[in-house]
Amino acid sequence: MKTTTVLSALAAAAAVNATPTATLPLKARQTELEPITATGNAFYKGKERFFVRGIDYQPGGAAANVDPLADPKVCKPDIEKFKKLGINTIRVYSTDNSKDHDECMEELAKAGIYVVLDANNPLYSINRDDPHTSYNAIYLQSVFATIDAFAKYSNTMAFFSGNEVIHDHANTTLTARYVKATDRDMRRYIKARKYRKILVGYSAADVTENRLQTADYFNCGTDEERSDFFAFNDYSWCTSNFVESGWDQKVKNFTGYGLPIFLSEYGCNHNVRDFGELESLMHPNMTSVYSGGLMYEYSEEPNEYGIVKIEGGDKGNGFDQTGKRTEMQPEFNNLVKAMKAFPAPKGLAGASTENKASKCPENNDHWIVSTVLPEIPEEALQYFENGAGKGPGLNGKGSQWAGHVASKSPEFPDGDAQGSTGGSGSDDNENAAPRGAASILFVSGLVALVAGAISL
Repeated sequence: MKTTTVLSALAAAAAVNATPTATLPLKARQTELEPITATGNAFYKGKERFFVRGIDYQPGGAAANVDPLADPKVCKPDIEKFKKLGINTIRVYSTDNSKDHDECMEELAKAGIYVVLDANNPLYSINRDDPHTSYNAIYLQSVFATIDAFAKYSNTMAFFSGNEVIHDHANTTLTARYVKATDRDMRRYIKARKYRKILVGYSAADVTENRLQTADYFNCGTDEERSDFFAFNDYSWCTSNFVESGWDQKVKNFTGYGLPIFLSEYGCNHNVRDFGELESLMHPNMTSVYSGGLMYEYSEEPNEYGIVKIEGGDKGNGFDQTGKRTEMQPEFNNLVKAMKAFPAPKGLAGASTENKASKCPENNDHWIVSTVLPEIPEEALQYFENGAGKGPGLNGKGSQWAGHVASKSPEFPDGDAQGSTGGSGSDDNENAAPRGAASILFVSGLVALVAGAISL
């Protein structure tokens, strides 16, 4: 999938130099949930350990790129299904930071459901093909506006600073420092705007060559630079078991990791799904290391991972997701049964309270990352004091090539005033997540995927 939207220098300058609107005071919501916090390697709801027991939610999938939390006609019938499933968390990949979300977030809160949100969208994201230029003030204004839009809700559990930006080609690891800089900037912004502490972390691809390096990278450095949690997408359990899926080794490899870990996507549709993953996720074999996971996914898309079919949702561009909901059996009921059969454990369930930093990974053939993070673009500093102002939404002019406001970095000590006029490529790698290339494009919040070497 390609984008033809490239910001002109004039338009970009106008967007950055516009005076931001101060963040509005937060009003008490009708339904308040206990915010989720992190201590050591686990999440907590008050003093009780919290396990993510949820589902990935993006009606319309890749093609539509719609915000399901901005339309009560979409979210309300789905929330009824969520209650039937017995889940406590959803992940939403695309949200429009220019729209109101009060009604949907209130209904979710009444159902006791927390929300994890991707802060990026296809037009405002780190570009794998040109990460330096795409880390700029226009991009951060959109990210910060998304924080503004959802910070007022007590059931906003966390934000993802990126999703699968780093992948299985070594040159994609060059993007890591820009995603980690965004991760750092998001926490800075939350603190500067005096919001409650909302967790920020990264959702990684399950790539053998760099999975552990990525985890260590987002947990190394100063406290300001370290993420609040780490998550990754896993498709290795195909109606198998803890050992055959390789999950036993993933527990072993992450034992002693100093941040909460959960699966931001899990699933396999090679067979009829029985969701045995949940039994392992709630078992002592895993609970000392992992804090649950999100089943991929709620609505049926071309990749055939869904458990609910939305009538007419696959027509045209998929923008209309208001049709009748039909439960896809037996898998819908299989998840209901699994949620009931394998409840969250009580007590600490083996969690560690030690918040231990990792050693930054050394460079090798699969990891070519500098530990020095780029400075935040100077033009973005105004947002910390004045707020981000109105968000550009899902149909703005975009930030991918706004290179005249790119940050300083070791490669570009004076910033990059040129930007990039290159188009985006496509990724036909068989190791990409099972959504398929087009779906990864949108769900990951990326416009361009790597098509050859990155040169920085």
